[in-house]
Amino acid sequence: MFSSGTDSVGENSRFPTRFVWAYGGRRVFLTGSFTGWSEHLPMSPMEGCPTVFQVVCSLTPGFHQYKFFVDGEWRHDERQPFVNGNYGIVNTLLLAREHDPLPAILGPETPGTRSNMDVDNEAFQRVVNVSDATLQEAAPRISEADIQISRHRISVFLASHTAYELLPESGKVIALDVNLPVKQAFHILYEQGIPVAPLWDFYRGQFVGVLSALDFILILRELGNHGSNLTEEELETHTISAWKEGRVQLNRPGEGHARAFQWRLIHGGPYDSLRDVASKILQNGISTVPIIHSSSIDGSYPQLLHLASLSGILKCICRHFKHSSSSLPILQQPICSIPLGTWVPRIGESDGRLLAMLRPNASLSSALSLLVQAQVSSIPIVDDSDSLIDIYSRSDITALAKDRAYAQIRLDEMSIHQALQLGQDPTSPYGFHNGQRCQMCLRSDPLHKVMERLAIPGVRRVVIVEAGSKRVEGIISLSDVFRFLLGTV
Repeated sequence: MFSSGTDSVGENSRFPTRFVWAYGGRRVFLTGSFTGWSEHLPMSPMEGCPTVFQVVCSLTPGFHQYKFFVDGEWRHDERQPFVNGNYGIVNTLLLAREHDPLPAILGPETPGTRSNMDVDNEAFQRVVNVSDATLQEAAPRISEADIQISRHRISVFLASHTAYELLPESGKVIALDVNLPVKQAFHILYEQGIPVAPLWDFYRGQFVGVLSALDFILILRELGNHGSNLTEEELETHTISAWKEGRVQLNRPGEGHARAFQWRLIHGGPYDSLRDVASKILQNGISTVPIIHSSSIDGSYPQLLHLASLSGILKCICRHFKHSSSSLPILQQPICSIPLGTWVPRIGESDGRLLAMLRPNASLSSALSLLVQAQVSSIPIVDDSDSLIDIYSRSDITALAKDRAYAQIRLDEMSIHQALQLGQDPTSPYGFHNGQRCQMCLRSDPLHKVMERLAIPGVRRVVIVEAGSKRVEGIISLSDVFRFLLGTV
């Protein structure tokens, strides 16, 4: 039989062990064989991730059983090892003595165990490493057949729905005249809280491109270069059109990122399929596609209806499959078992992609350079233990328009921490997206949870963190999800 702990182990042989409940609730408690099933230990929500609760207990080596009391209801974690015991279905935990190898785990074929408890053997093969109290997950990878079924159903949905369905019932879309001074455009994006705006050419009577936060990053970097032809005084009168034309001329072979500055507009119509709109965004490496209605019959000006984004399209997918998630097998799959996103390489791995991260005392100049070079929308800001502190996004650059801060600072002298403080909104505790600045998930979270978070307006990347420590383990972006769902990975 299994026993709870070992009598020969003294008080000095206890180990701190973290328990995590990652499925929400208002009040969550932990109880188990180590409390005599009588004491309920309150669990605390993790900072920045209120749906994840945790508590650390000091346990002796041996076999333990436990379960959770969530909002008055007994629950167990189906993703962790569990058995059917005297207290119903309970999770199980095996702790080894320090420096000793983990003892073999008895399976259903071991004599004498089958009559005592019905072991979920596949889940039970996962054990806890006491040295770092981190669960070593061994989630089964989803079959290729299930991936193809899910992709086909999503493709059918996207092909049969149009961009017209993305239009909100009410709202506004801001466009800028190409002859507007860059400085004024900078202030407008900041004041309106938007990262991108379509450009209108009055003389040609058509939309000709977009102005984005990336443009301002490049402008400010040029201002900081001693050999720049664009001075601060010229920024006061330099027009958007002049800036864009200058960027086209500067796109010499070998400079890179030329596609982002071609003087043309990538747009869609209200009756284009959602699949076509998503493909345009992915293929051109852009964040939004203006939805424009053009009428050649009466010769009227084209109408700007909406700025379509992958976030809005993902929201449609989540809403459509919310009550029929069983038709998409991949939605319930843990993200750690799906070929998705960029992950920090683990010890012994050599094929992992580098994950761009910065310390809060790094210069703003280094952050902007990394955003451009890595072609990402945001960068995690971490402490010396690689635990997530904040995130710096391209759109944060517009905060430098506040009180003309861009004219008073040097990019290589301002730290990321100072830049983020400059952009904080005093009316919001987080200063960005109504408290949705840093979106986090755990590696064990299902795909649908990551999709729901990426569907929040303004969010383009979800940071995967370790429960408790918030150590960054990876990042999943909107483009990552769509390339996987559309089979273009």
